[in-house]
Amino acid sequence: MNAQHSSGLRGYLLGPSLPDAAPEGRWSVQRTMADRAAGTRGTFSGVVTFSGTDDDGALRFHEEGTVRWPAAAGETFTGPATRDYVLRPTDSPDAMDMEFHDGRPFHRMSFSADASQDRHWCNPDTYRVTYSLTGPDQFSYTWDVTGPRKDLLLESVLRRLPAAAVSPEQLDTGQLGSGQLGTDPLGSNP
Repeated sequence: MNAQHSSGLRGYLLGPSLPDAAPEGRWSVQRTMADRAAGTRGTFSGVVTFSGTDDDGALRFHEEGTVRWPAAAGETFTGPATRDYVLRPTDSPDAMDMEFHDGRPFHRMSFSADASQDRHWCNPDTYRVTYSLTGPDQFSYTWDVTGPRKDLLLESVLRRLPAAAVSPEQLDTGQLGSGQLGTDPLGSNP
């Protein structure tokens, strides 16, 4: 990771900041969600914001956007979705420990070859995550969830947004100008 960003993972997620502004990294996120047991697929489109906290270099992770998921009778549920985590520094600048908003440990986030995979046990299912750095302004992660209750594959692609504000509604309704997020919102991930 240090080869890509001199200040490690935290600096990469925050990115360049505007003068006189608190550092904040804003990323578009496009996610495909597959329930392999049910044979259903859905999507999530939104924005992830990484912002500093007053707590020893930790970052707040806030995601908001729109989820689309198959519903009864061939309908599609479309509605808002949010989630919040905290990323805490580790002994390596290339990794951060992600926690749920209430402080429970979740998993380690890293792009380093020896630490880009982790797992989380959520009784009775196992969540396995793999992070991949795909460019200076793009990364992805995949959750493979298996167990007696769940059989899911969740693939997310994040692209750094320009410093100008972009709302989740703009992402969802296509109100952005051409080229601001690239031509393929899902990249090479289906």
